[in-house]
Amino acid sequence: MDYLSAIQSVMNPMCLLCILLGVAVGMVVGTLPGLTSVMAISLITPLTFKLNPTYGFAMLLGVYNSAIFSGGISAIAINTPGTPASIATTFDGYKISQRGRAGFALGVNTIYSVIGGLFSTIALMVACAPLARLALNFGSPEYFWLALFGLSMMISVSHASLAKGLVTGFVGMLLATVGLDPLLGSKRFVGNNISLMDGIAFIPVMIGLFGVGEMLFQIFEHKKEDDNKKDIVDLKDKERVLPTKEEHKRMTIPGLIGSVIGVLVGIVPGTGGDISALISWDVCKRVSRHPEEFGDGSVEGLATTCASNNASIGGALTTALALGIPGDGNTAVLLGALTMYGMVTGPTLLSNSAPFVCRLYIIMIVANLIILPLGLLSAKACIRLLSIKSQYIQMAVLLICCVGAYSMNRNYTDVIVMFIAGICGFFFRKYDYPLGPMILGLLLGDMCETNLRRTLMLSNGSYLQLFTGPISIGLIVLILLAIGWPFISNLFQKKKNKKVEG
Repeated sequence: MDYLSAIQSVMNPMCLLCILLGVAVGMVVGTLPGLTSVMAISLITPLTFKLNPTYGFAMLLGVYNSAIFSGGISAIAINTPGTPASIATTFDGYKISQRGRAGFALGVNTIYSVIGGLFSTIALMVACAPLARLALNFGSPEYFWLALFGLSMMISVSHASLAKGLVTGFVGMLLATVGLDPLLGSKRFVGNNISLMDGIAFIPVMIGLFGVGEMLFQIFEHKKEDDNKKDIVDLKDKERVLPTKEEHKRMTIPGLIGSVIGVLVGIVPGTGGDISALISWDVCKRVSRHPEEFGDGSVEGLATTCASNNASIGGALTTALALGIPGDGNTAVLLGALTMYGMVTGPTLLSNSAPFVCRLYIIMIVANLIILPLGLLSAKACIRLLSIKSQYIQMAVLLICCVGAYSMNRNYTDVIVMFIAGICGFFFRKYDYPLGPMILGLLLGDMCETNLRRTLMLSNGSYLQLFTGPISIGLIVLILLAIGWPFISNLFQKKKNKKVEG
């Protein structure tokens, strides 16, 4: 790949401005609890369609990296993670801030989030191309099993209730059938609405589920809180932010462990920064010389969780760019944005759009380098955001949702789809139905159906064609492991509990 040309393109003032704007928006969204990185990317995506794809993705990747990092700010300041990826940051970050070292904790969060982000970007650059070259050998049967493997992640992202996850996943797959038949061109479920001929647009559904649905849930379900009573730490003007050499020595190995685990976990579809950070925290506690400090203000625990949640970004993007399978909700929206830009996602993306993908690598590096000084200098301002009343935030997000859904195609049908998805998102949240499976069903349903039907047409209706070839067999094994692993782990856990009780 021509990295020199990519660097020249990214160093364009307009591209740098888009990255900076994305980082700033991500910091605001990530700091405020209740606003997620998926929501932020969904809201910003329609606003980028008038831009050059490079500039648009510069803004989106800026939001993605920054929102994950800044979720740790509220975790440290008020013991409430700004994004799910920062759940483990509360274990030690808040305890450190309560001891009068909030500035130090915020500095560690910034530095090791950037280290994790840069490490994962390098891993992305190394692993993405070989994985995509392997996937170029895929035919219709392999693509079918690949899509089914992505859909099998419904089980892992369903968490407590598998049945509820399958329900929302099935709804997403049904929505993917609306529009013209991919092989015959006949109408399906469109009625007399011409706007649905191309299918239900992905972005309005995402905005509705994660934007409107979340805000409606907060408005109708959460009790009004007195924002003035929040226990927000006070960041002193002359408080030390940068760690000392001795502190860095203690945090280097945990930061490296968190980075490696973050990349590896992020590659697995259906996982994310929250899972990788929890695993990293547990691993570092087991190998640490001071395990008793973990959960009580350990600098090692804070460093590994901050590095791990940002390192999962590169892992998730590796799966998304090389295979076209979203690693998490954020990459699902990014894949949807690529489709809206007219690009074909999947293994052919790297061969057909190699210069563009190369620019994405450089954008990731630049975004992390911007986060470093901006995060260290703006920590106090970000903490002040936590005093904004939730009612103002909710109204602003709902307004942005409406503008974003309409501006994509200037079509009122998209706004209607958004509100319907928002109402569904509200009820899904109210009754604990996970949204992740619905995203997978909507994004991968068409890929699964099209390649299954194409395979059967080429084989004159024989299903045996699906089970020939080493790649197909390998993917089938992965699917069986993905489906069976939760049940196997639960069985081992029950046996372990019985031994403890005995």
